[in-house]
Amino acid sequence: MPHFTLEYSSNLDARVDMGKVVEVVRKAAVETGIFPLGGIRVRAIRCEHYAIADGSAHFGFLDMVLRLGEGRDLAARKKAGEHIFKALSDYLDPVFAGSKFALSFDMRINDKETSWKRNNIHDALKTEAAHG
Repeated sequence: MPHFTLEYSSNLDARVDMGKVVEVVRKAAVETGIFPLGGIRVRAIRCEHYAIADGSAHFGFLDMVLRLGEGRDLAARKKAGEHIFKALSDYLDPVFAGSKFALSFDMRINDKETSWKRNNIHDALKTEAAHG
């Protein structure tokens, strides 16, 4: 697991291709080398109803949360987080340049004792790699 959830203000739809945003995050996560490929999930959730700052409709936001399992030290998590945030931030530079916008990213570690998973994607990727 690393699961990325991006919540964003609906007013970004006219300015940002969210399909490309999730791909930027997925690719950056792969580039870190610390996440198993078969565990990476990136999803974007459009927020229709929101209020920002003084309530002006032209303000926008994108809030990303990464949930990941235990086992990576702080230095590795920070390095990976900085790489992913930079890739996303760089991609969103035009949004910053053309509007008032807030971008945030938080990483949360799931306690293995209270986190259950079932996944056969890892095995499928191994099979594909072995058989081309």
